[in-house]
Amino acid sequence: MSHFNQDFLDFLKDLSNNNNREWFNESKKRYELSVKIPFENFVQDLINRIHEIDDRITITPKEAIFRIYKDVRFSKDKRPYKEQVSAVISQGGRKDFTTPGTYVELHHDNWKVYGGAYYLETDQLQRLREHIASNLDEFDKLMKEKEFKKWFGKIHGEANKRIPKEFSEVFEKQPLIANKQFYFFARLEPKKLLAKNLMDTVMKVYKASVPMNDFLEEGMK
Repeated sequence: MSHFNQDFLDFLKDLSNNNNREWFNESKKRYELSVKIPFENFVQDLINRIHEIDDRITITPKEAIFRIYKDVRFSKDKRPYKEQVSAVISQGGRKDFTTPGTYVELHHDNWKVYGGAYYLETDQLQRLREHIASNLDEFDKLMKEKEFKKWFGKIHGEANKRIPKEFSEVFEKQPLIANKQFYFFARLEPKKLLAKNLMDTVMKVYKASVPMNDFLEEGMK
C-alpha cells in the first residue's frame, strides 16, 4: 500500500517556502489530510512491523511523533514550523533519549532512517566506551557487515577532544572511542517515499540497524 501521495511532498516543499503562521493556518486542512494523518498511519504500521521483531516496542504514534510546531523562544531562527515530520520508534518513543532506536525524518527532497545512540548520559557513555574497548573486534565486524555498509556507510557523532587516559591506547586502534554520540543513517530518495513497497524498504533499513543497535544498547546498560 502507498502511505503517502505527491501532495505530502508538495506540502512540505510549500511549507519551506511559506514558513509562517498565516499560511499554515490557511493550509491547516491540507496539512491534516496530506501530511498529519498519513504520517500517523505510517508510524502505526511501522510500530506494528517492528513489534513483530521486538515485542518491547508497544508505543503509540502519539508517543513516537514529534510536533511540527517549533519552540523558538531561545532560537535565532524564528520560523514557527519544522519543515519535516519525524518520529522515534523505541521503547519510550520521543521522550526516550538514551535507548538506541529507529528515528525517521521525512523532508520534501529527501528522507532518512537513523539508528544508534544520540543522547548518552555520562555514565552510559563511560560504560559504552568500556564495552567497545573490550569488544573491538565485534564492533569493527558490525561496522563492516555488508547490510550495515550498504545502508549506513559509517558511524557518525561529535567526538571529545580529550578522552579518559584508560582509552588512549584503544583510541589508536579505534578513534570512534572518543565519540560522544554513535549514530548512523540511510538517506533515501523522495520517490521511494511514494512507492507501494515503502514499508518493505524501511524494514530492510531497520533490520540492518538491529545488530549495531543491540551492541550499543548492551554497552549502555
